[in-house]
Formats: sequence, structure tokens, C-alpha cells
Amino acid sequence: MSQTPNRNGLGLTASESRPYWPEPAKAPPGAPNVVCIVFDDLGFADLGCYGSEIATPNIDALAAGGLRYTNFHTTALCSPTRAALLTGRNHHSVGMGGLADWDLGFPGMRGRIARSAGTLAEMLRPAGYNTFATGKWHLTPTFETSQAGPFDQWPLQRGFDRYYGFLEGE
Repeated sequence: MSQTPNRNGLGLTASESRPYWPEPAKAPPGAPNVVCIVFDDLGFADLGCYGSEIATPNIDALAAGGLRYTNFHTTALCSPTRAALLTGRNHHSVGMGGLADWDLGFPGMRGRIARSAGTLAEMLRPAGYNTFATGKWHLTPTFETSQAGPFDQWPLQRGFDRYYGFLEGE
């Protein structure tokens, strides 16, 4: 009994099968670039477009063009804020209720982003986007940042193609 190969080229036997190499995903033409910036220890009042005396000309230029975000809910700590920004979810619901170095033994306080909580990079990569992170990561517990790993909470395992920066909260 002969069978037509399926979409991956597999038939019932080797003679009925054909090699298959899927095309890599590519972002569609005209897809926007996505840039996320996290400023540690900074509030809205520290940006020139909101009245600060600090010069922030590039942020001010974006704001002058109509780009003002005013509804992001930050936390008082960097790790939970990063976790919320990267996942689009409440920091407790993804396991980062405190700093990455604090595993308090409760679901919302594990000190790492749960594997069930995909990051923005993990969503964009399969859609054909290239992903890059730079700077302070601070989403990996300190005792997991050596060459011995484990590496599952490092940027390259959380969807980023490339990373240049430091893993801890330095």
C-alpha cells in the first residue's frame, strides 16, 4: 500500500519518503523592530519629557513624536521589574516576587522566571525575529551564574540569540 508523503516528507517507507528541510522563520515584510529599555533606579520624573532637569534628548525626541508610556507597573526591585517586562505578566505570577537571589520556597518567590512563563524573546524568535539583550540581566540566581551553570535562566536559554552584559545585579 503506497502513501503520499506528509508535509514533512515522511511516507510509510523510505522509498515513499523525501528529504525535508523547513524554511527558517522570517519576520514578515514591514514587521516592526521591537526595542525594550529598562532603566534601573529611574522614575518618570527623571526623564526630561516629564519635567526633569536631567538631559534625556533621545527619550524626549521619542516623546515629542507621541511615544509616551505611562501605564507600566514597576516594582521596587530590578529583578521583578525585568520579569514583568519580559513576560508581560505580574512578577509574582512568574515566580519573581523578589530579587533573583531570593528563593523563599513559595511559588511567587522562587527567584527565577518559571519555564511556563515565556519571555518576549521566546515569543519573537519563532516568528523570525532576531533577539539581542545587553546589560544587566539579574534574572538568574547568583549561585547559577558560574561556568558550571545550570544555564536554563541565562539569556540564551530564555529566547535571546545573543547577549552581552553581566548576569548578576552589579
